[in-house]
Amino acid sequence: MRNAETVLGVIRTRGSQGLPLEDVYRQLFNRELYLLAYGRLAQNKGAMTPGVTSETIDGMSLDTIDDIIGKLRTENYRWSPVRRTYIEKKNSTKRRPLGQPTWSDKLLQEVMRLILDAYYDPQFSDRSHGFRPGRGCHTALKAIHHPWNGTVWFIEGDIKGCFDNIDHEILLDVLRQKIHDGRFIQLIANLLKAGYLEKWKLNTTLSGTPQGGVVSPILSNIYLDQLDKFVENVLIPDNTRGKRRKASLPYTRIQYQLAKAKKRGDTAEFLELRKKLRSIPAIDTNDPGYRRLKYIRYADDFLLGFDGPRSEAENIKDQLRDYLRDHLKLELSEEKTLITNGRTQWARFLGYGIHTLSHVRRRAEGTIVLSVPPDVIRSACQPYLQRGRPIHRAELLNDTAFSIVAQYESERRGIVQYYQLAYNVSRFSRLKWIMQESLTKTLASKLNVSVSTIYKRYRTTIQTERGPRVALQVTHREDDKTLVATWGQTPQVQNTNVTLRDVRAPRGISRNELVKRLLANECEQCGSTTSIQVHHIRALKDLNNPGRPDKPTWKKTMSARRRKTMVVCKECHDAIHAGRTPRQREETTKVLESRVR
Repeated sequence: MRNAETVLGVIRTRGSQGLPLEDVYRQLFNRELYLLAYGRLAQNKGAMTPGVTSETIDGMSLDTIDDIIGKLRTENYRWSPVRRTYIEKKNSTKRRPLGQPTWSDKLLQEVMRLILDAYYDPQFSDRSHGFRPGRGCHTALKAIHHPWNGTVWFIEGDIKGCFDNIDHEILLDVLRQKIHDGRFIQLIANLLKAGYLEKWKLNTTLSGTPQGGVVSPILSNIYLDQLDKFVENVLIPDNTRGKRRKASLPYTRIQYQLAKAKKRGDTAEFLELRKKLRSIPAIDTNDPGYRRLKYIRYADDFLLGFDGPRSEAENIKDQLRDYLRDHLKLELSEEKTLITNGRTQWARFLGYGIHTLSHVRRRAEGTIVLSVPPDVIRSACQPYLQRGRPIHRAELLNDTAFSIVAQYESERRGIVQYYQLAYNVSRFSRLKWIMQESLTKTLASKLNVSVSTIYKRYRTTIQTERGPRVALQVTHREDDKTLVATWGQTPQVQNTNVTLRDVRAPRGISRNELVKRLLANECEQCGSTTSIQVHHIRALKDLNNPGRPDKPTWKKTMSARRRKTMVVCKECHDAIHAGRTPRQREETTKVLESRVR
């Protein structure tokens, strides 16, 4: 059996060479791919969320993998319908549907995603940044920041209900062009038509990719890659011409007059002409022989930058609408697809404001500026305000002071680091002040002291790259370790080299520590080697026992190792869930007792 690195390496090579992928269904029989998929999914909080059955990642074992492979060998694997829930949609009263697959379906989908990602990613356009390894929102924005200088018109593209309206037959036809394996294509077709369960009613899926499905993002990218190719092969060549703009005739004439005035020694006329020269573009801004079109896409949101007249920008928008309707059966949202003059207005893309700024009036080229829109700052401040004033957060009063400070800093760090590419990221100073007032009021309410006492108790000075800064700091002792939570340590400074921390950078294929422990085939509680499973918890805080002085032995073990997983036998696993004391071996007891001493 070939290891996962070898299998995915061969598939990636075929993808980079544009060769068709054949006999791919047989790769789903490789246990190594499932172990790699398990190691990745184990880091996902959604792995503990059940689908239409109670099955989750908790209780994962090698038998689970063998059961999936056995059904695939006989072509008897059946996808379960997803459990549909709804989540709030940002800046909208509508809610977004989200599907929750069963754990076995998630695991198989992740294996399929690994294969499709390895094959298709080398073939995707460099202008596509959503749901791709090593790419994300920041890489898309940085691709705009400097290369798009001189853009006059921005076309803000939005596809109406994109993921819900992907046509199944078109998607399968696109897959068949490169994947020559009927069994694998049929497996995907069955997944697309598995349906969803809502209010205990089974509904069929006639279009769209499974919302919440692990494999959905790569399938969507494969589908929308057709749009990328249309823009790159048709629209960009048709709307790109000329090496440079022609020189401006009025500018050339004044230059000639300026040279004559200098030769005559007429200082007054020379200064007047030079002042006039600076107010005129050096090149023809309406040169019909010069056009430029640029394009970037993140998931179903895309942006085009056009240097030319508005009438041609309108024509480009019409061509996009017609292509999406006629070839992909998607609809361009008319109310959200805007044509914006970059010199007088701000375009919106991935939450940023984008503007073309000319520092010198006679220059036709303009510098692209990324900014934090004012409404983003207002919406970020809103959860900490009531009637326009900062308030305490009652829902956090049962947490420790350490947890409260860490929570506030984490929330501020998330939004500030996302907008670090913006030139005006310092405007989050208002958010910092409001959050700090809310934080100190929350701590004061919890500890029943005044706000000034909170400042006296927790105020400190920290060293940063930009010098010393005043901050609030809380220390916490846990398991002989000192933990520190600091408020105010995230800098509000523009950083054009920043990248999102949650972008999926290319990872090593080697087995992670969890998989190695599972393959060791030994219960970490009692030492048994039969019916080995993995016990998962959502978070380390779930190991706390409020109101109980003593933790069970298995909780002590997980707390001491700071792990959210424990490899156990089925008997010990059943005892854990039943609230009974599982068996334990003598050496485990001795180690724990020595640590307590």
